[in-house]
Amino acid sequence: MITADILLVDSNDNPVGTMEKMEAHRRGLLHRAFSVFIFNAAGDMLLQQRALNKYHSGGLWTNACCSHPYPEEDIDSAAHRRLFEELGFSAPLKKAFSFVYRAEFDNGLTEHEFDHVFVGKYDGPIHPNQSEVNDYCYRSPEEIEASMLSHPARFTAWFHLAFPRVREWIKNSDLCTG
Repeated sequence: MITADILLVDSNDNPVGTMEKMEAHRRGLLHRAFSVFIFNAAGDMLLQQRALNKYHSGGLWTNACCSHPYPEEDIDSAAHRRLFEELGFSAPLKKAFSFVYRAEFDNGLTEHEFDHVFVGKYDGPIHPNQSEVNDYCYRSPEEIEASMLSHPARFTAWFHLAFPRVREWIKNSDLCTG
């Protein structure tokens, strides 16, 4: 497994240091992250099923991609980079909002993230990186909501928190209609 340093932050997203990624997750320290949500022209959301061998949440469904910026990397550049690395395409992204969450996993790791959420629109081909993505699909927000209610354990912890906020943000934006 490739390891890298991530940026530790305070509750206002101010950098306070760096740490090796897995160590930060073992200790549950707050760090900078991002989540990318992609919609097609019909308003359906791109979901990815995380690769089964991911260090946590393997096999669960979630937003298009998510990760951590490199310590010296701009968050917007990191979101674009990772979207291409995981799904093999580029798309214009717009920063929607940020939120902080903490989720503990059965394997002893903890996600404690200051998560920057980006939203974009894309209708082209998808070329998933199989070491990151097990499967993907587009679903309507209504289908996703129904599935989350009937099978909540099939979705990542952060998706449960971010999805309702993204839906609200979309209602107040022209992203899927413009």
